[in-house]
Formats: sequence, structure tokens, C-alpha cells
Amino acid sequence: MKFITDLWHPNVDKNGDVCISILHEPGEDKYGYEKPEERWLPIHTVETIMISVISMLADPNGDSPANVDAAKEWREDRHGEFKRKVARCVRKSQETAFE
Repeated sequence: MKFITDLWHPNVDKNGDVCISILHEPGEDKYGYEKPEERWLPIHTVETIMISVISMLADPNGDSPANVDAAKEWREDRHGEFKRKVARCVRKSQETAFE
């Protein structure tokens, strides 16, 4: 899953790729961070994936960031610089939504 607009979030890399367990290939995690049952399973539906993404957006996992810079700001200055960058991304997305 990939966002095509800029998004400043600890679990979305700078290319827009979403990094959450439910989207990782099935099986053992070579880094030992995720349990196999947390990773992709064929029983997942669009609904379960969207719920996971919405949850991730609302409550980032700062322990396993795809965007280390965003994770650092989220931990250290959540209501300051992090919030400003998120707002900037939202404004840019709104301005270009109908182009």
C-alpha cells in the first residue's frame, strides 16, 4: 500500500510506502520483531487492512519506523514541528486534489 501524496508519518516511508505488519509477507520475521500471525494472512479483507491503516495513522508505532526522521519528531516534538509538517502535507494534498 502506498500513499501518492506527501505524508509525514513514522510508519510511512518517504516514498509513501506504508509499513505495518499486516502488509508484510507471511512467515517468520527475519528481524524477530513481528509474530507470524501479525503478518499477511489470506483471511484479511480490504476492511481489515483499512482498519489497520487507520489505526496506524491515529497511533504510530515509533518502535519500528519506516521514516526515522518523522518518528524522532513524533517522539520529541509531537505538538510542534511534527504537527506543522503534517499540516503542511494536508494543505498541499488539499490544494492539488483536483488537478
